[in-house]
Amino acid sequence: MWRIFLWFGPVILVAIGAAIGLSGTPKSPSPPAELAFLTHYWQRPIPPQGPPPPTFTPLEASLAPQDCGVCHPVQYQDWQSSLHSQSMGPGVMGQLVELLESNAEEALFCQTCHAPLTEQLPKLQTSGSGSPTAENPHYQAALREQGLVCAACHVRQHQRFGPPKQPDAPPSPPVIPHGGVTRTAAFDRSEFCMGCHQFEADGFALNGRLLENTYQEWQASRYAKAGVQCQGCHMPGRRHLWHGIHDPEMVKGGVTITLTVAKPSYRPGETLKATLQITNSGVGHSFPTYVTPQVVIRFELLDNDGKPLQATQKEAVIGREVPLDLSRELFDTRIPPGETFAINYAHSAMSVMV
Repeated sequence: MWRIFLWFGPVILVAIGAAIGLSGTPKSPSPPAELAFLTHYWQRPIPPQGPPPPTFTPLEASLAPQDCGVCHPVQYQDWQSSLHSQSMGPGVMGQLVELLESNAEEALFCQTCHAPLTEQLPKLQTSGSGSPTAENPHYQAALREQGLVCAACHVRQHQRFGPPKQPDAPPSPPVIPHGGVTRTAAFDRSEFCMGCHQFEADGFALNGRLLENTYQEWQASRYAKAGVQCQGCHMPGRRHLWHGIHDPEMVKGGVTITLTVAKPSYRPGETLKATLQITNSGVGHSFPTYVTPQVVIRFELLDNDGKPLQATQKEAVIGREVPLDLSRELFDTRIPPGETFAINYAHSAMSVMV
């Protein structure tokens, strides 16, 4: 018997799944007005909110996600379970503590995606890139620790912004908190995510490939041509979950796995041969897209009682491996959309039946 595991970070998954199909209506590129809005909207760091309007209550003036959750409990609970809420977790915070001392400019640049509000930055550069840093008078330490908070996507100068209302949305209440919301279709476009999920053309690269290149990977895929936006897969129903490589069910829907055995059965002493193919059949970018996650494929043989046979394991890694200092690329075995990764297996069959 065979046993094949796919490991996704801490998740162990036997992933045999069908590909998801394309859905959505083909769309033209984002209109210039939407792109202009996003260019202005996604300044990083996001400028200070400034004094709240005098009519605002403390709850309306707050940038804390738990306060947003008072009126938006479902969105808050979704966000709490997402990686966006963990974007300033212990690993990132630990790296930034040292980096703020050795290279403050680089540390602040990193944080403009992980916690992009000015109110989340312990220091600010005094007069633009290359200038010295100084203590930030707007800094809120508790807010920094919460990562990519609601306000980072939805609040500018204490004004609220969001996507167009859905047709089945309930009517607005007679009194709308925080002066209501400005709605724009830019929130439904992949370009909304691009600022943090795509490095500039002259950004950090290894072996000629940008370290963060998700948006361009999507642009080159059939999903972009079919009008399937990032939000269509990662925020279905406008849920604030942002499921991805860390979610086993989403992974199973994004790849097609085929196991081909050379012979239907083997006798002891013969060499058992098989090929496992993993096709990126339902992911709109490389699988996986970034350097942090890796997919570990493990073959092993089982005896007739279902117990692993020693020395029959074989592993392969799908991912992009770089050292912590980002000095070089060790390997890149990621699977672009529509392409296939294959691993061949050969081992003496001994007493194993297939």
